[in-house]
Amino acid sequence: MKVINKTANNVLVEKLEIANNSFLRMKGLLGRKSMEEGEGLHIIPCNNIHSWFMKFEFDAIFIDKKNKIKFLIEKMPPNGGVKFCFSAYSVIELPAGAIAKTNVKIGDEVEFI
Repeated sequence: MKVINKTANNVLVEKLEIANNSFLRMKGLLGRKSMEEGEGLHIIPCNNIHSWFMKFEFDAIFIDKKNKIKFLIEKMPPNGGVKFCFSAYSVIELPAGAIAKTNVKIGDEVEFI
């Protein structure tokens, strides 16, 4: 699956994994050493993330049920704590730098294809 930023008309994720059950949501990116460019993890439902015990920085895009971007985190460091966005329905985690590279903005609309 891919993620497209409909507002900016560009590709955010070429290869999207889905974490949509309790085990996969809890695991998230734990145990990985990195994420490759073009990869992403969509955590559903989710309105908070953490980076405890992580081994690398990552970006995060919080989106609502209408696929509008509500909050962005760039380069969240390992062991960097917890981040919340109560208006979000899900989160897309990406390699660090992906938000800046793709010029993502709060209010943009994403599409899953």
